[in-house]
Amino acid sequence: MKYSLDITEEEMAYAKEVLKPTGYRILVAVAKTSDKIGSVLIPDQRKSDEDVASVLGKVIELGPDAYSDSERFPNGPYCAPRDVVFMASYSGRRFKINDREYRLINDDTVMAVAMKPEEIERA
Repeated sequence: MKYSLDITEEEMAYAKEVLKPTGYRILVAVAKTSDKIGSVLIPDQRKSDEDVASVLGKVIELGPDAYSDSERFPNGPYCAPRDVVFMASYSGRRFKINDREYRLINDDTVMAVAMKPEEIERA
Protein backbone atom coordinates (compact mmCIF):
# COMPACT_ATOMS: atom_id res chain seq x y z
CA MET A 1 0.00 0.00 0.00
CA LYS A 2 1.38 3.39 -1.01
CA TYR A 3 1.42 6.36 1.35
CA SER A 4 0.33 9.88 0.44
CA LEU A 5 1.75 12.98 2.13
CA ASP A 6 -0.13 15.60 0.16
CA ILE A 7 -0.35 18.20 2.94
CA THR A 8 -0.38 21.84 1.87
CA GLU A 9 1.49 24.73 3.46
CA GLU A 10 -1.89 26.15 4.50
CA GLU A 11 -2.83 22.91 6.29
CA MET A 12 0.50 22.87 8.10
CA ALA A 13 0.16 26.51 9.17
CA TYR A 14 -3.40 25.92 10.39
CA ALA A 15 -2.37 22.84 12.38
CA LYS A 16 0.29 24.94 14.13
CA GLU A 17 -2.38 27.55 14.96
CA VAL A 18 -4.69 24.92 16.41
CA LEU A 19 -2.18 22.91 18.43
CA LYS A 20 1.31 23.66 19.73
CA PRO A 21 3.28 20.67 21.03
CA THR A 22 4.66 21.02 24.55
CA GLY A 23 7.69 19.47 26.20
CA TYR A 24 9.45 16.80 24.20
CA ARG A 25 6.53 16.08 21.84
CA ILE A 26 6.40 16.41 18.07
CA LEU A 27 3.33 17.30 15.98
CA VAL A 28 3.17 15.00 12.94
CA ALA A 29 0.72 14.90 10.02
CA VAL A 30 0.06 11.22 9.33
CA ALA A 31 0.40 9.92 5.79
CA LYS A 32 -2.78 8.65 4.22
CA THR A 33 -2.89 5.20 2.67
CA SER A 34 -4.09 4.51 -0.83
CA ASP A 35 -7.75 3.68 -1.52
CA LYS A 36 -6.76 0.91 -3.89
CA ILE A 37 -3.98 -1.45 -4.89
CA GLY A 38 -3.75 -1.51 -8.66
CA SER A 39 -7.40 -1.58 -9.76
CA VAL A 40 -8.68 -3.27 -6.57
CA LEU A 41 -10.49 -1.02 -4.09
CA ILE A 42 -9.53 -1.43 -0.44
CA PRO A 43 -12.50 -2.00 1.92
CA ASP A 44 -13.12 0.92 4.30
CA GLN A 45 -12.35 -1.13 7.43
CA ARG A 46 -9.02 -2.35 6.03
CA LYS A 47 -8.07 1.21 4.99
CA SER A 48 -8.99 2.46 8.46
CA ASP A 49 -6.83 -0.25 10.06
CA GLU A 50 -3.91 0.74 7.83
CA ASP A 51 -4.33 4.43 8.68
CA VAL A 52 -4.29 3.69 12.43
CA ALA A 53 -1.14 1.57 12.06
CA SER A 54 0.54 4.14 9.82
CA VAL A 55 4.24 4.60 10.41
CA LEU A 56 4.98 7.52 8.11
CA GLY A 57 4.30 11.19 8.75
CA LYS A 58 5.45 14.73 8.08
CA VAL A 59 6.86 16.73 10.99
CA ILE A 60 4.89 19.94 11.50
CA GLU A 61 6.45 21.30 14.68
CA LEU A 62 8.77 20.29 17.52
CA GLY A 63 7.95 21.01 21.15
CA PRO A 64 10.35 23.35 22.98
CA ASP A 65 12.12 20.51 24.80
CA ALA A 66 12.29 18.03 21.90
CA TYR A 67 15.83 16.68 21.54
CA SER A 68 17.13 19.05 24.24
CA ASP A 69 18.66 16.27 26.37
CA SER A 70 22.24 16.08 25.11
CA GLU A 71 22.84 12.81 26.99
CA ARG A 72 19.96 11.05 25.16
CA PHE A 73 20.60 12.81 21.84
CA PRO A 74 24.37 13.45 21.71
CA ASN A 75 24.29 13.98 17.93
CA GLY A 76 21.40 16.44 18.01
CA PRO A 77 17.82 16.17 16.78
CA TYR A 78 16.66 13.16 14.80
CA CYS A 79 14.40 15.32 12.63
CA ALA A 80 13.24 18.84 11.79
CA PRO A 81 9.98 20.43 10.61
CA ARG A 82 8.97 19.29 7.11
CA ASP A 83 10.96 16.03 7.39
CA VAL A 84 9.09 12.84 6.56
CA VAL A 85 9.72 10.40 9.39
CA PHE A 86 9.15 6.79 10.36
CA MET A 87 7.60 6.31 13.78
CA ALA A 88 6.52 3.27 15.74
CA SER A 89 3.12 1.82 14.76
CA TYR A 90 0.27 3.05 16.95
CA SER A 91 2.55 5.64 18.57
CA GLY A 92 1.37 8.91 20.06
CA ARG A 93 -2.03 10.48 20.55
CA ARG A 94 -4.22 10.47 17.45
CA PHE A 95 -6.60 13.29 16.54
CA LYS A 96 -8.02 15.05 13.50
CA ILE A 97 -8.01 18.64 12.33
CA ASN A 98 -10.18 19.30 9.27
CA ASP A 99 -10.42 15.60 8.38
CA ARG A 100 -6.64 15.03 8.43
CA GLU A 101 -5.11 12.77 11.07
CA TYR A 102 -2.29 14.10 13.21
CA ARG A 103 -0.33 12.63 16.09
CA LEU A 104 1.59 13.98 19.01
CA ILE A 105 4.56 11.66 19.40
CA ASN A 106 7.54 11.63 21.75
CA ASP A 107 10.87 12.78 20.32
CA ASP A 108 12.42 9.34 20.83
CA THR A 109 9.63 7.68 18.82
CA VAL A 110 11.18 8.82 15.52
CA MET A 111 12.98 5.82 14.07
CA ALA A 112 14.25 7.24 10.76
CA VAL A 113 13.95 10.11 8.31
CA ALA A 114 12.60 9.06 4.91
CA MET A 115 14.91 10.50 2.26
CA LYS A 116 12.69 9.25 -0.61
CA PRO A 117 9.17 8.89 0.88
CA GLU A 118 7.59 8.36 -2.54
CA GLU A 119 9.44 5.01 -2.74
CA ILE A 120 7.98 3.63 0.51
CA GLU A 121 5.09 1.14 0.68
CA ARG A 122 3.56 -0.64 3.63
CA ALA A 123 4.72 -4.27 3.71
